Amino acid sequence: MNHTTFAPRLLTWFATHGRHDLPWQYHHADTSDIYAVWLSEIMLQQTQVATVLGYFGRFMDTFPTVQDLANADWDNVASLWAGLGYYARARNLHAGAKQVADYIATHGHFPQTIGEWQNVRGVGRSTAGAIVAMGVRGRGVICDGNVKRVLTRWAGIDGDITKSATDKVLWELADTLTPTHDSGKFAQAMMDLGATVCTRPRPACTSCPLSDDCTAHKNGNPTAYPVKAKKADKPHRHSLVFALMYDDKLLWIKRQSGTGTGIWDGLYALPMLMINDKQSDVPHDLHYAKTMHDKYTHAQNPSLAESQVLDNLPNIAINHPKTIKHTLTHFHWHLSLVEINIDKTLYDNINHALTAIHADFVWQKGCDGLGVPKAMGKLVG
Repeated sequence: MNHTTFAPRLLTWFATHGRHDLPWQYHHADTSDIYAVWLSEIMLQQTQVATVLGYFGRFMDTFPTVQDLANADWDNVASLWAGLGYYARARNLHAGAKQVADYIATHGHFPQTIGEWQNVRGVGRSTAGAIVAMGVRGRGVICDGNVKRVLTRWAGIDGDITKSATDKVLWELADTLTPTHDSGKFAQAMMDLGATVCTRPRPACTSCPLSDDCTAHKNGNPTAYPVKAKKADKPHRHSLVFALMYDDKLLWIKRQSGTGTGIWDGLYALPMLMINDKQSDVPHDLHYAKTMHDKYTHAQNPSLAESQVLDNLPNIAINHPKTIKHTLTHFHWHLSLVEINIDKTLYDNINHALTAIHADFVWQKGCDGLGVPKAMGKLVG
């Protein structure tokens, strides 16, 4: 392996074959937009470029500066993020924007160092390195999933990448290979190589500028890297989702912290009740559904607002509900939609109960304009 020529080969390849037209890229310009680089790095976590493009454009149109984002109402942020998933990113981004806006108000400029960026909510080591390298234009080292795949194959690193010892080796190698100058272009080139050439299932080794001294290519086993311990199968969870309809409008409740579904905190959702781990086992009525919930050891308790709604509902029949499967980081969630048309008396009772506990709720047709989880959009779409 030739460490000395690694960066020159990669940068030569990037000049011809890399991506140069993404709206958050500034390596071809005299100045960069640190805010845009930061926003793109957060959006690109666990998400494909093609998916991010539309969201990025809408965010920049609505919140063109970090101050605009910091001053924005959370509901507006959540509405723009709806469907992108991993909603903790949006909450952290919004909180981080407030931190950065305060920093700028005090210092007159964006944070400049990796350490300063790591103090910003939701910004980890690799993201901080990317922001410094591509936004601040200092020296920043990145070691995200794409980079780890490239490095483990090139260097033949066969340690489990989920282990701290292997992670340490990879960061040290990434630091060694990152040039002092052009670390922004180098970072972008590494990410592009991993995303377009050194891909997970079908690496295009014949198109790779590093193949001449790549250990995995020489050994004919690039897909054996990176080594990662097999994860246990995800468990299944099953919840009833109640679409309460009055005057063609649905009841949406904003989920607050402590509801048991932190991934959806701050978003609007239909009331839910977790009942079991078998999607095929659907209760015949609401009374039996509550019994199933009480007996289900893995059940997440409904929020106070959901409990108020469920307590006001009569013992309705549940017949062949529409069910979707929504996969999250830690489990597969089967969501069965129970549609209920309610009368004026029940509508008034539910409104009174929710208002009494200061719940944040709204009745509206569909979910347009609300920050709702993608799964909810699927159910009512």
